[in-house]
Amino acid sequence: MEKISRKLFLKRAVAGLAAIAVAPNLISCDSSQEQEELRKLAPTVGSYDVVVIGGGPAGFIAAITAARQGAKVALIERYGFLGGMATIGYVAPISVFAKNNELVIGGVPWEFVQRLESMGGAFIEWPKANVDFDIELYKLCCQRMVLEAGVELYMHSAMVGCQMDGKSIHSVIIENKNGLETIVGKTFIDCTGDGDLAYMAQVPMQSNPDGELQPSSFCFILSGVDTDSELLNKCMYHNGINGPSQCRPVREKLLAMKAAGVEMPDFGGPWFNNVMHRGSVAVNMTRRAADSTDNRNFTATECQLREDIFTFTKLLNENFKEFKNCYVASTAPQAGIRESRRILGVHTVTADEYVSAFQYEDSISRGIHPIDIHASKGTSQVRIDLEKPAYVPYRALIAPDYPNLLVAGRCISTDRQALASLRVMASCMGTGQAAGAAAAQCVANNQTVHQIDTKTLVETVRGLGAII
Repeated sequence: MEKISRKLFLKRAVAGLAAIAVAPNLISCDSSQEQEELRKLAPTVGSYDVVVIGGGPAGFIAAITAARQGAKVALIERYGFLGGMATIGYVAPISVFAKNNELVIGGVPWEFVQRLESMGGAFIEWPKANVDFDIELYKLCCQRMVLEAGVELYMHSAMVGCQMDGKSIHSVIIENKNGLETIVGKTFIDCTGDGDLAYMAQVPMQSNPDGELQPSSFCFILSGVDTDSELLNKCMYHNGINGPSQCRPVREKLLAMKAAGVEMPDFGGPWFNNVMHRGSVAVNMTRRAADSTDNRNFTATECQLREDIFTFTKLLNENFKEFKNCYVASTAPQAGIRESRRILGVHTVTADEYVSAFQYEDSISRGIHPIDIHASKGTSQVRIDLEKPAYVPYRALIAPDYPNLLVAGRCISTDRQALASLRVMASCMGTGQAAGAAAAQCVANNQTVHQIDTKTLVETVRGLGAII
């Protein structure tokens, strides 16, 4: 038998040289010899009812929910901590849980918020219930709730491939310090944000006719900021009471400087966000077009954005007294992503349905964040406020012909306009809760994601506290 090195296996798997595949990382072993080679190179280390890929806001909520419903659950995360864009991207606050003091998204997501608050790691901004948070306590709270639910964690693990039986996913292959490992599952939930598992499984994706994506922003922590000043007190809380979320005085002065010939990159906002520590704010203002699914493009963009962070810090330091002593205390582990892949699901949520708050028979979650579209170039932004909380159907979490795959979070089936609201973290948590409940129901009843009784699913998530 040919001896295949780990390096050669990866080369073959990704290039498709040892696999009959169109998409990269779809691994098909057509002979007993190939199957034996795969077993040796990527031994099976666990078999689960539900396998969740990605530990962000959708993923850790999905894992907790499925485990609490009695499923044996694995959660795979490529970083060494959970939280997704909150902790990996420093995106704050968690938006939006309520309208006019009435919760729109409840259940496990809101339980997480309350628990984080009890730890001293969250401040809830009513009437919208935006949630300011301490990044490190957010990580700890996620970890505690996931482990308490009995979820098995595979941290520092990158998913590099999947094995299929027709359109059914048999297993995923991960890479970590142990080498290549295989995780077998009955039902899989893609919570990667970029739809990585769905893409590997060749699920059809939504198309963007103009090819445009919302820009990425590289968020960072500034310390040495006068957070007691009138300016920061008005703009670092996003409850809608003190005016717009973006810091208008800083924005207008920067725009005037730009018009006068001062060189500076494109920017959004800026938004200064409370991180629960006096003298420090999370800053969201950098902006560059990026494709997070293209390694070279995203790498180059992040390098540019990192330069932009220090350019803007210098501008703030030199032109605003509230920032005269500021310095970059920390940059996020990666740039934030607003838009990438979205599956072509059984149903695609449209902007018309979303804005009109159309209620589906299989509604499993809701959303109230404005439709918020950032220009990929320049400083403009389109914002449409919702009069009523919108709904999300279960059918947007599943794709035709894929019997054991669910998605949750940013990669669900929506058009670009609806995505511009549903991409935010509270909404992702809501779809994660539904996906976790659906996956557990599939396993319990030995049914596919298309066969389960959606009325039962709706009652289950309502029983968990979802407000639908």
